[in-house]
Amino acid sequence: MEMVHTTYYILLISVFCFVNPCLSSADPFSNALLSLKSRLVDESNNLGDWVFPPVPFSWRKIVACSWVGVGCDESSSKIVSLDLSSKNLKGSLAGDQFSVFADLLHLNLSHNLFSGRFPAAIFNLSSLRTLDIRRNNFSGAFPSGVSNLTNLVVLDAFSNSFSGHLPSDVAAIEFLEVLNFAGSYFTGPIPSQYGSFQNLKFLHLGGNFLTGGIPGELGNLKKLSHMEIGYNSFEGAIPWQFGNLSSLEYLDIAGANISGLILVELCNLTNLRSLFLFRNLLVGEIPSDLSRMPALSSLDLSDNLLSGSLPESLSELKNLSLLSLMYNDLSGPVPQGIAQLPNLDTLLIWNNYFTGELPQDLGRFSKLKHVDVSTNFLYGTIPEGICSGGELQNLIMFSNNFSGSLSPSISNCSSLVRLRLEDNSFSGEISLDFHNLIQLSHVDLSRNKFVGGVASDIDLAFNLEYFNVSYNLELGGVLPERIWSLSNLQNFSMVSCALSGSIPTFELCESVSVIELQMNNLTGEISPSISNCKDLANIDVSENSLTGSIPVELADLPVISIIDLSQNCLIGSIPSEFRNLSSLKLLNISHNNISGSIPSTKIFEQMDRSAFQGNPGLCGLPLVHCHHENWIPNRLQFEIQKAQKLAWILILCAAVVVFILSAALGTLFFRRIRKNRWQMTVFEGLHQLTTNDILRSLSSTDDGSLAKVVLPTGMAVLARRIEWQPDEIEAKLQALIRIGNTRHKNLTKLLGICYNTTFAYLLYEYLPFGTLAEKMTIIQKDWETKCRILHSIGRGLSFLHHYCYPSIPHGNLKPQTVLFDENMEPCLSEYGLDFFTTKILRETGGLGSFINEKLQMDVRCFGELMLEITTNGRCRNASVISDKERLISVVAEENWNIPDGEANLAVEVALLCTSSSRRALMQDVMKLLSKLTSSSS
Repeated sequence: MEMVHTTYYILLISVFCFVNPCLSSADPFSNALLSLKSRLVDESNNLGDWVFPPVPFSWRKIVACSWVGVGCDESSSKIVSLDLSSKNLKGSLAGDQFSVFADLLHLNLSHNLFSGRFPAAIFNLSSLRTLDIRRNNFSGAFPSGVSNLTNLVVLDAFSNSFSGHLPSDVAAIEFLEVLNFAGSYFTGPIPSQYGSFQNLKFLHLGGNFLTGGIPGELGNLKKLSHMEIGYNSFEGAIPWQFGNLSSLEYLDIAGANISGLILVELCNLTNLRSLFLFRNLLVGEIPSDLSRMPALSSLDLSDNLLSGSLPESLSELKNLSLLSLMYNDLSGPVPQGIAQLPNLDTLLIWNNYFTGELPQDLGRFSKLKHVDVSTNFLYGTIPEGICSGGELQNLIMFSNNFSGSLSPSISNCSSLVRLRLEDNSFSGEISLDFHNLIQLSHVDLSRNKFVGGVASDIDLAFNLEYFNVSYNLELGGVLPERIWSLSNLQNFSMVSCALSGSIPTFELCESVSVIELQMNNLTGEISPSISNCKDLANIDVSENSLTGSIPVELADLPVISIIDLSQNCLIGSIPSEFRNLSSLKLLNISHNNISGSIPSTKIFEQMDRSAFQGNPGLCGLPLVHCHHENWIPNRLQFEIQKAQKLAWILILCAAVVVFILSAALGTLFFRRIRKNRWQMTVFEGLHQLTTNDILRSLSSTDDGSLAKVVLPTGMAVLARRIEWQPDEIEAKLQALIRIGNTRHKNLTKLLGICYNTTFAYLLYEYLPFGTLAEKMTIIQKDWETKCRILHSIGRGLSFLHHYCYPSIPHGNLKPQTVLFDENMEPCLSEYGLDFFTTKILRETGGLGSFINEKLQMDVRCFGELMLEITTNGRCRNASVISDKERLISVVAEENWNIPDGEANLAVEVALLCTSSSRRALMQDVMKLLSKLTSSSS
């Protein structure tokens, strides 16, 4: 029996060995696909079934017809489609394998990691109707010969790394309906030949480096319904010929450097639904003829130089849902007819010169979601029905002249998330029904005229994160007893509110990071339960009437950075445990009754002496040294001292005469040598070097740029030369010393400063492992790495903003200023250089407006950097993204293996940063960023 089995297997193997070569040679299509597979990297084994079967197969049929991604005709004798999309395939394509697929109609290589040159041999597949290669990394010039695809209907090359000029010969394809070359590195002008397409419906060239004027010939595309050519660097105006695009429904030329007027010819586009022209250099008035575009639902003209008033005719756009006009020079009243638009959900007109009252019917006839009218000259009251639609999420009205009380519509607006009314003249009680405001997370009512205190039921606002009612000078009342129990509360500010009573205990204090209660009438002691506030970074209770001692429990707070207890009635000493507070940047206890010695540590010695003054019994650095001298209280001792003083007076008089004569002769000499006298301040790693050692190595840094310098010890540093005036040295040097003493794992170190009275050399640690700009292509699809990098950058920026005192703005955040260390950990470089040029850095009190502006610019730059990284450069210049859903889709498609919901969260964080209407803080951003599961790894 065993012999029979053996004979059977030998026969079977013989038959297979005979048949399979014949099968292989008779099936060139399957052979070509196997050849293609052999050139690719298939880490996920998605092409695992691409093998010849172990048993004979019909010679009349193609084996590959049963393989994944391969589509054949009904008889399985022709391959008509090849879909390798989203297979996580890598490698380059030679192209020779495609020559046998003469019948191929559809080729889809999208959402992979293909790189190198795109094979021109594919252009020989003359039957091809769709060619989809989007979301790859093909590079180099787009090959010529695409016009051979005479039957092509769809050509989608979105999000690759092509460079050079756009291919002009593609315009010869008669049946082409979709052309997408967006998201690469194409340069030069748009070919005028692109105006000759007969059937083109979709054109997307955005997110490249295109220049020159926009060709008027594009106005000949009679069937075009969708055009995106934004995020380029064009010259000149929008061509008047665009008014001939009668089928156009979507037009996006945002961030494209276009100038001139909004031409009235555009108003001929009666089918247009979306018009995005934001972030350009457009001037003049908004045409009243926009009313001739009845289908218009999204109109974004923000961040331009538009002037004049809003045309009343806008009220005729009954389909309008988005109206964004922020960051312009518009003036006059807001037309009453705006309130009549039935579909309006987003109204953004902040940072203009609008005057008058808001339309009193605003919100009554539509379901408003987002309203931002901040930073104008508006007055009057909040429209009563602004939340009538029940969907209002953001109401931003700060920096105007509004008055009156909070309307019942606001007090009970259960959908409300953000309410910002600061810097107005609102009055009356803060009549917010916190029981109904369950979504409310951000409230800023500061700098108004509210009275009546804060309602005790504020602890029912479970999602509240930020609450600021500072500088309502007659607000009064007491602190709500359960205020610290809000589980999401991070910032609580009631500065100068005429508060009385005591500070509630901190039994529940899960997430509070900032407490600002200065300039009130608070009494009593600070509860030891403050040790429960483990996230507390900044507490300011100065200028009150607090008593008792400094709570030793403050030393248990792991991230505490600023403690301001000044101008109270505190007694006792500074707890010795404070010497272990490594995160502490400022302890201000001035003008109390504190006694004893200041802990002898570097942290305290580097603080300004003003933080300890006004305590007669206090000594130690930065005040005078603590010492005890034994005085002999007898007459002999007194006489001896008197004689010694007289002798010293005579000696000093003689010395003064000599000094005056010497000074007169030596002034010029000392002035000359002082100019060239070099000094050095060292923070780390350069102590063994002299100024001469440094200067001999600095010949390559005269132009102010960063340059690598090798010191005599063999140590490499980065050096930058800066210039200064003699009267600036003290302030700038003090600021540089602060920067030099700043240490964080995500900040490059300033190792030392070598300087004279004319200029200084800043010596940084040398990190030769590349910049973020250089790594962008490497991390192009790696979502987890992107999240880790963003989290690290955010940590460094947050440290500068919230754990340095005063805060240090970065001032120049971009991919080129993010370096990598040997562990590929991102480190911010060149931070604070803008900041130290101002006198504001000598402040020891609150932050000045200049610093706040720079901090906000940092947050905005972080958001733009986040968009650039998560969209692989597609939105590297975006400042205002109107179509949020479109952006979420871009992020999702640009990256691999994104956990559910993370694309949406990443976009939310980026838009929070780039939206000036929200004025986000980096610590807020980091709270949200930490929710990206990938960032925690």
